[in-house]
Amino acid sequence: MYRELKPWWDAEAHNRLRSGRHPLSFDNLYTVDDHETHERTVDYLADSHRPAVVIAASGMVSGGRVVNYLKRMLSDERHCVLFTGYQAHGTPGRDIQRYGPRGGWVELDGQRIEIRARVETVNGYSAHADQHDLLNFVRRMRQPPREVRLVHGDPHAQAALKVMLLEWAEEAGHAMTVTLGAKQQTPTRDSTAVVM
Repeated sequence: MYRELKPWWDAEAHNRLRSGRHPLSFDNLYTVDDHETHERTVDYLADSHRPAVVIAASGMVSGGRVVNYLKRMLSDERHCVLFTGYQAHGTPGRDIQRYGPRGGWVELDGQRIEIRARVETVNGYSAHADQHDLLNFVRRMRQPPREVRLVHGDPHAQAALKVMLLEWAEEAGHAMTVTLGAKQQTPTRDSTAVVM
């Protein structure tokens, strides 16, 4: 898709292209498309000790392929785990951020994993919006939702956002319910709901 958007690339990308270095050419990029290949890749990287950069969607380390990589490599001090997204309180990702620098441990799939890898966090790349952004998102909707479900984030942040949303709805004369957590009822056909 990015290759198709070449007319909109910035000057740096066009300069690289002119110099013969295509900005989207990754000769050593290896993609993992299925679970069997994923398992072989985890084993290979853990056993071979070859340098590699693994890019895996973290989901706050609450599931998915990243968990398998971390179970095999988090206890090896030669590795570095770099978080670029928000890690909510109560998730393994937050525990790794918090306890990793202290030489702590984290529980992954019921196993206690010692954290010996370096742990770093780069802020500013999260896809998560802050309270101000979320309020503006709802305020700018043509038809505000009757229901907002807050399923991500720290509990105290969810509670504060709920108060702000309800205050805005009352001031705007709009009927709205705001629920916290993942245990929600299925909306009816005539309702409009937003999940954040």
